[in-house]
Amino acid sequence: MPLPRIYHPDTNHELIKRIDLLHPQSTRLWGKMTVSQMLKHCMVPYKGLISDKPVKTKMRLLGRLFFKPMLTNEKPFRKNSPTSAPFLVKEEPEFYEMKKELLEKMVMVHEKGETFFEGKTHPFLGKLTAVEWSNMLYKHLDHHLRQFGV
Repeated sequence: MPLPRIYHPDTNHELIKRIDLLHPQSTRLWGKMTVSQMLKHCMVPYKGLISDKPVKTKMRLLGRLFFKPMLTNEKPFRKNSPTSAPFLVKEEPEFYEMKKELLEKMVMVHEKGETFFEGKTHPFLGKLTAVEWSNMLYKHLDHHLRQFGV
């Protein structure tokens, strides 16, 4: 079953409503992240949109062969899926700042729209379709919102 498209107004609105239900004392149902760490962690996929930083050839190959299918398919992430070390948030960021920044990134994706994402290259995963970008962004955010019960 296809995942909701992150570019569609209804999907974007539904995700924003779920994020708005979070508060600094929101507790996780699984995992180790605090709600503030989770919000900052959820911004990681958006960095692929603005990064011009080259990724080493070996990592690009690994990303395209192994991680791309897992990150862009329509199968939800399992609870307690391990987080790769570079994507762990160790500090305790300020909740409202992280929430505001994540919402801004979501608005940006919605405003740019599906056409912008078609064929856009991710620095680690390579060229992605608009559907693959949407799947990656949606399922990662949905996974962590479910982690905090929203």
